[in-house]
Amino acid sequence: MSRKTRSKPAPRPAQSAAARSAPAPRRPRELALIALSALGLLITAYLSWGALFGSLPAGCAEGSSCAVVQGSVWSRFLGVPVAVWGFATYLVLLFLALSRGKPAARWKRLFSVALVGVAISLYLTLAGLVALQAVCAWCLASQVVILAIFVLVLLERERAAAKPAWGVWIGQHAIVLAAVLGLMHASAMGWIGPREDPRLVALAQHLESTGAKFYGAFWCPVCQQQKQRFGAAQKYLPYVECSPNGRTGPVAFACVSENITNYPTWIIRGQRYSEVLDTDTLAQRSGFRWQPPAE
Repeated sequence: MSRKTRSKPAPRPAQSAAARSAPAPRRPRELALIALSALGLLITAYLSWGALFGSLPAGCAEGSSCAVVQGSVWSRFLGVPVAVWGFATYLVLLFLALSRGKPAARWKRLFSVALVGVAISLYLTLAGLVALQAVCAWCLASQVVILAIFVLVLLERERAAAKPAWGVWIGQHAIVLAAVLGLMHASAMGWIGPREDPRLVALAQHLESTGAKFYGAFWCPVCQQQKQRFGAAQKYLPYVECSPNGRTGPVAFACVSENITNYPTWIIRGQRYSEVLDTDTLAQRSGFRWQPPAE
């Protein structure tokens, strides 16, 4: 009885080194994360250009809610436009979204950056609504993008097998967020910043002592420009707030009695100036002469 010979299966062709090392195709959520990060980068790049070169974005006419927000004290942080900080945030997110590192470590970094971005965006929107009674459509667009990124990152947690010690991890993030938001608020309120210039302090006090008045409104971008010319010495200015009851509230009696219709308006030695004045012009028109203190 003859033996039946069994046919051996044909050997599988060995995969080439290039095929083995080829990265796996990106999944839809990864592609969405990359696309949203790139979109946020474009929005903030456009806003940064306008903030750095003094032009308003499209759809932001002078006096509009958008212009009010763009020219407010909340539009800068540590002297740098907030849009530039946003650009840096989206750049980091895009870099992390494109990276192919360890999934758990990558997810943690994405979560941390996205969480900080969402918190800052919500804080700025709330500040605009409460303090300025204004919103910026471009800022809201960026907020939608960062929120969408944060949601996508949350949905990726299980796949990334990220299992942080939630109690400690959330506590660490809470401390960081409190520090960042506290610093931003202190910067907007003028509690931190450059030291007072003695000459500008003396000029502001001279304007006060000679009866000059500076009429303006907290929501007026040009009024903020006028204050910024004095830096930390702006707190000594003879400033009169014409909108103490909010942007849509009644005008202060002090402003009505002086028939103030434009902001900012200076009244110096009986003369009215409805424009931003540099410090040299203010010194000249108020008769101020600077005498440096003896060393």
